[in-house]
Amino acid sequence: MPPSDVPPSDAFITGLPKAELHVHMQGAASAETVLGLSRRYPEVGLPQDDEAMAEFYRFTDFPDFIRTYVAVAQLVRTADDIYDLAVGLAQDLARVNVRYAEATVTADSHLRVGIEPDALSDALTRGRRDALADHGVELAWVFDIDGEFGVPSGERTLDWATRFAPEGSIGFGIGGPEAGVARSDYADLFARARNIGLHSVPHAGETVGPHEIWSAIDDLAAERIGHGIAAATDPGLMAVLVERGITLEVCPTSNVCTGAVTSIADHPFPALHAAGVALTLNTDDPGMFSTDLDAEYRIARDVFGLGTDGLVDCARRSVTASFAPEATKASVLAEIDAYVAGATAS
Repeated sequence: MPPSDVPPSDAFITGLPKAELHVHMQGAASAETVLGLSRRYPEVGLPQDDEAMAEFYRFTDFPDFIRTYVAVAQLVRTADDIYDLAVGLAQDLARVNVRYAEATVTADSHLRVGIEPDALSDALTRGRRDALADHGVELAWVFDIDGEFGVPSGERTLDWATRFAPEGSIGFGIGGPEAGVARSDYADLFARARNIGLHSVPHAGETVGPHEIWSAIDDLAAERIGHGIAAATDPGLMAVLVERGITLEVCPTSNVCTGAVTSIADHPFPALHAAGVALTLNTDDPGMFSTDLDAEYRIARDVFGLGTDGLVDCARRSVTASFAPEATKASVLAEIDAYVAGATAS
């Protein structure tokens, strides 16, 4: 094993036990999986062949990505589809040694296509149990409001979570477009979600300025921030994030694919890291962006300059910043420490 300030090998990264805090269950589905769903439901009108699907997954900007994401949601039409997505996600996470993941579920999109509320809950519970039993991955659920559909989507989401929350429910968020979708409009919904025990984990500062991150903190009592990369332009905000220990869920490849940043070389991760902001590495929508968590760690090594210690710190932080049960945290942290000790001794 090289000294801790030397970049680790690809093999070290792959073997490192990890957690992931920002991955959308629907966006994690591979192009192959989505193609299969499209052929299962041709009436939706999405591409039916490999070449057309590949073109469908090339995004020109963030609004184009949102349109694609919403279209793909129309392919998830039954409780069995939900179950398959959950178990498929766990299988993919297991390949890169993810032990625990907080997966975002846009429940309202599934309810709108006609999946019964109790069937959705049951599919997520069954998927979670089989993910752990078959793949050794513990899944937890974050339910996000689809900003495309506004406050009414939030009301439907919260009503479902209140009455039908599946096993492993831990968080409440908001995703989709930020422009014209003020975080402050959702303050009451987030307060009510916190009252039923869901943690506040909104997206903010992905495609707009730091003002929405401030709003996520002040109006939504955010405990973590999805993306949050615009904080790099506001030293005062970065200081508050450090002071309050608010972790950012950073998704480098996603930010490039959606046009949130112009290139990976221009990503603000290094500036945020230098300011001492707590950061985790995540994939967001790995199926849509052709990435996995190993690839994000390699970007942090090759582009952002993190050595072994820095990447191990990211792996540990993905556990400590999670809302996993304390026993799960202790188990994964111990596994990380044992892995690093064994690699160092070899």
